[in-house]
Amino acid sequence: MDARPDENEAAGEGPAEGAPAAGEPSAETTHQVDTAGAARADVRRPGEPEAAPPPRPSALAPLQPGPTDLSSAQLLRPTRPAPQTGWRRAVYVASGGLVNPGESEADVARRELVGRVNQPLAGCYKIAMLSLKGGVGKTTTTASLGSTFASLRGDRVVAVDANPDRGTLAEKVPVETTATVRHLLRDAALVRRYSDVRAYTSQGPSRLEVLASDQDPAVSEAFSELDYRRTVDLLEHFYNIVLTDCGTGLMHSAMRGVLDVADSLVVVSSSSIDGALSASATLDWLDAHGYGDLVARSVAVINYVRRSSGGVDLDRVAEHFAGRCRAVARLPFDPHLDEGAQIHLEQLAPRTRTAMLELAALVADDFPRAGSRIRIGPR
Repeated sequence: MDARPDENEAAGEGPAEGAPAAGEPSAETTHQVDTAGAARADVRRPGEPEAAPPPRPSALAPLQPGPTDLSSAQLLRPTRPAPQTGWRRAVYVASGGLVNPGESEADVARRELVGRVNQPLAGCYKIAMLSLKGGVGKTTTTASLGSTFASLRGDRVVAVDANPDRGTLAEKVPVETTATVRHLLRDAALVRRYSDVRAYTSQGPSRLEVLASDQDPAVSEAFSELDYRRTVDLLEHFYNIVLTDCGTGLMHSAMRGVLDVADSLVVVSSSSIDGALSASATLDWLDAHGYGDLVARSVAVINYVRRSSGGVDLDRVAEHFAGRCRAVARLPFDPHLDEGAQIHLEQLAPRTRTAMLELAALVADDFPRAGSRIRIGPR
């Protein structure tokens, strides 16, 4: 039978709708070619590196604010912090807050110091307060520094009197209990909650708590290294900052325990020559007995226990300690601290409060951040 041409072609019409043009591969053929090409692409020659996968969007990429973003940063107009002191504060208060001259340089500096003091703290931080010489204001500095921390931070702060010779730390806060560290150790098995340990401490207006030492002269047993370690092991479950007011002797039994568990030292010197020499001798002893790392992380305090330092060049003294310690702080003479009684921060002179805040900020600069040194935290 003779082959006839297609009627459409005979009529001069093109290919049927949906059919590939002459010389063009069909959809089925194209699919086969693509599939074969993909299969060939998966086959790598020997030694040929594997193709990198396409980049994926980062899961940590910041989300761009959308039209429905209702965050405070998007809805609130930025405002300047209110001034806290001086004529700026007077203008702000008199205008009912309508006129805000902004903070003074002193206000900005204080706010930055408070921010350093309030930085997050991982676990329990232990501060040992040291001095070889009595009468340099070590106990007063301990209570003042602890009160500054307690008044600004929201966590718990306790000061432990580890002086074997009838320490006076408990006299710096109102007496709420006659219990001492001996009673706490005796009843340690009964302590389960913060309210339990709170029965053995006295608390001042700043929220600083004090754990007193033995006051009974009939008690002849010394506060030992084991006693101190047991005390700190118990306290670190309930407090974020533990300050230890040490005695003047570096050789008494508890001192090794104090130094072994301390995170940092505050070495207190008076503004006199003998006070500076004693503080420097304290650092020498620590270096010679394997505590050089603590010396490098310590803060030296030059405490003006008298109104005048006479002819002593305290700049040279500060330069000496700056070469050995992490930082140096100066505490001016203050009549309220000179009384030797209970400490109320609001009764300190403004420059003394600023100096205490600077000292607290220097100590807090060494606080461990989350994940750096994990310790047992408060319940």
